[in-house]
Amino acid sequence: MKKTVVVFFSGYGHTKRIAEYVTKGANAQSIQIDDNGDITEADWETLNAADAIIFGAPTYMGGVPWQFKKFADATSKAWFTQAWKDKVFGAFTNSGSLNGDKQVTLIYLQTLASQHGGIWVSLGLPPANTLSATRNDTNNLGGSVGALIQSPSDAAADAIPEGDLETARLYGERVANIVSRFN
Repeated sequence: MKKTVVVFFSGYGHTKRIAEYVTKGANAQSIQIDDNGDITEADWETLNAADAIIFGAPTYMGGVPWQFKKFADATSKAWFTQAWKDKVFGAFTNSGSLNGDKQVTLIYLQTLASQHGGIWVSLGLPPANTLSATRNDTNNLGGSVGALIQSPSDAAADAIPEGDLETARLYGERVANIVSRFN
């Protein structure tokens, strides 16, 4: 069985809840980046041994928070040795508004994966873009690069719409299914 790891930063608990759904869908292990932007040496070993890595970060001011950026910069050691080349990658992000410039964050995460020579997995779900669509439908924000989630900024993580949580779970499942196709 292929090993998938979800590595994420969560500032207020919303991204952590989403990571739990992605992790469940992918039957993965998760690593949380701490408030100082660090992970343990054992976490680095886990990432190096993974077949797939799914990045998760909230979108703050049109990009990843500094804690995730610090982690991303630290991946340069893996980049230098091409340790993550040909791994499968994916990502998810959330923000308080429906748009919130989440696409910019996903493009950053996709670029990070590409710099490592990774293979990117898109969301693979059609958008819920009909008149009868609701926030409880999957991919109701119409993403394609990765999973887009809306977390109401004035509410706890348990207020994230069910459609977004199911989108996260299905995306984790998709990444795990794609990586299982590789020898």
